[in-house]
Amino acid sequence: MKKALLLLLFSIATYAQIDKVEPPFWWSDMNLSDVQIMFYGNNIAQNEVTVSNGIIIKGIQKTENPNYVFVTIDTKNVSPQNIVFTFKNGKKSFTKNYELKQRKENSRFRESYNSSDVMYLLMPDRFANGNPNNDSHPSVTEKNNRDLPGGRHGGDIEGIIKNINYIHELGATAIWSTPLCEDNDERYSYHTYGQSDVYKIDPRYGTNEDYLRMSQELHKKGMKNIMDYVTNHWGWKHWMINDLPTRDWIHQFPEFTNSNYRMTTQFDINASKRDAEHCMDGWFVKSMPDLNQSNPLVLNYLTQNAIWWIEYADLDGFRVDTYSYNDKEGISNWTKAITDEYPHFNIVGEVWMNDQAQMAYWQKDSKIGAIQNFNSYLPSVMDFTLHEAISSTFNEDQATWDKGIIKVYQNFTNDFLYPNIDNILTFIENHDTQRFNHLYPDFKKYQLAMTLLATVRGIPQIYYGSEIGMAGNKDKGDADIRQDFPGGWNGDKNNAFTASGRTDFQKKYFDFTAKLLNWRKNKSVIHSGKTTHYIPENNVYIYFRYDEKETVMVIINNNPEKQTIKTNRFLENIKNYTSGKDILGNASFDLKNDISIEGKSALVLELK
Repeated sequence: MKKALLLLLFSIATYAQIDKVEPPFWWSDMNLSDVQIMFYGNNIAQNEVTVSNGIIIKGIQKTENPNYVFVTIDTKNVSPQNIVFTFKNGKKSFTKNYELKQRKENSRFRESYNSSDVMYLLMPDRFANGNPNNDSHPSVTEKNNRDLPGGRHGGDIEGIIKNINYIHELGATAIWSTPLCEDNDERYSYHTYGQSDVYKIDPRYGTNEDYLRMSQELHKKGMKNIMDYVTNHWGWKHWMINDLPTRDWIHQFPEFTNSNYRMTTQFDINASKRDAEHCMDGWFVKSMPDLNQSNPLVLNYLTQNAIWWIEYADLDGFRVDTYSYNDKEGISNWTKAITDEYPHFNIVGEVWMNDQAQMAYWQKDSKIGAIQNFNSYLPSVMDFTLHEAISSTFNEDQATWDKGIIKVYQNFTNDFLYPNIDNILTFIENHDTQRFNHLYPDFKKYQLAMTLLATVRGIPQIYYGSEIGMAGNKDKGDADIRQDFPGGWNGDKNNAFTASGRTDFQKKYFDFTAKLLNWRKNKSVIHSGKTTHYIPENNVYIYFRYDEKETVMVIINNNPEKQTIKTNRFLENIKNYTSGKDILGNASFDLKNDISIEGKSALVLELK
């Protein structure tokens, strides 16, 4: 009798196995009230599914894979509570508890990042090791090896938390960390773009609770937490890839097919269908299976996952990786669903193109997109054309028709193409480009670029370490532009996180950057003021930021020689102002007289 009972219990336990429930919980009072819950377990689709407490099941979807069942429930006007799902097959049954949590007050109307912010981009594995005990973890393959440039180095969420004060002191107001969800690749998992579980923080970074705590610590400082979200692909070690819910969960070809990376095929009226499909459906790299956002199950999964992270981790915004490689209609529906749930939530998409019209196509309410009846609903895009101009202009000492500071001026002449020019992300470098301080190993040129970045329209983003002079050569591999921040590890030769630990070289860069960015914090004229700029002369670019209350005059001298500026050319903007005080050097200038400016230098004048 005892043996028979044990066999029965073993049979029921085996039969009742649920390996995954996603989302793992949800919230009441969500705009997205129809939540589709994925249950995963051996032959789970053989069961009939019911739910307790009068909750309405609006749909049950089974696929060709019997290990999945997708159950949609209606949570509208349902109070926070625990509900019970019952799975029954004949006389056998088992249950699964599911929680609907209390939503944070005013969560739907959370504020997000905007042009008043400065975004600090960091790579957590390379920033600071706050908890050496999690450098390796038994649940993931790649172990810590700081001696390997492309290996795991041990940076983590605790390291970010411990150095929030440093970022705040610098003058940045938001953190964009490259992805933190689990990446179980055997090699090069440190960048975490090949995610293997999108509901779980990588254990080498910490826990989900640690990530929430990071948001809380940032919010105490009035700072914002921006998640790097990946919609286009997962890593090939993602737990679903070896047991796909449907064959078309990912894009598949008879043989491996890379993306052709030609994003112009998304809107080119002359493009072949084959080329357009290979852009959207081809894999970004061989280790990153391409997700099929045209599959409603996939799109819903990604939408709910994104909302889950916003709600759980109390996020302030997204940066979306490889945005324009997604299925165009699918990603626009994903974006609209996020911003319908959170009307003030900002999302910047990586649209790496070298033409302003092509980038503007992807911003919400674009008139260019409207020509094709397309709206991405994407609030913000990244200003790659400005980045491209900055990457060469400061080495071009002699101005010609198309070289020198004129490149920067020409970039801004196309601002009319964007539906919301203040809401684009500006940068001189990021984790995928050449390090600025490698291109320009010259502090004066760093000053020029940072002054420009801090005073033009848009949301400036800086890349960790530039503010202390860090460099790196992408030609040597990505690891060289993603080096460890000095002082983030016990035993480092110096600790650049502290004023006393910085070398004179690092201090020079940091002090300048901090002065500039902290000045910018309270300057609404820079955040949302209008711009008038003047055609550069002698490689000198002059522009004005102004509103009803204030005017700032910026002079960027890209000429290696001292220049004299005739102020009467700028009376249109100088108006009745008589003097200007330079916020960088504190000198004052009489606007009735000529202004002299040293070679390769900048002035930021608050007009009085």
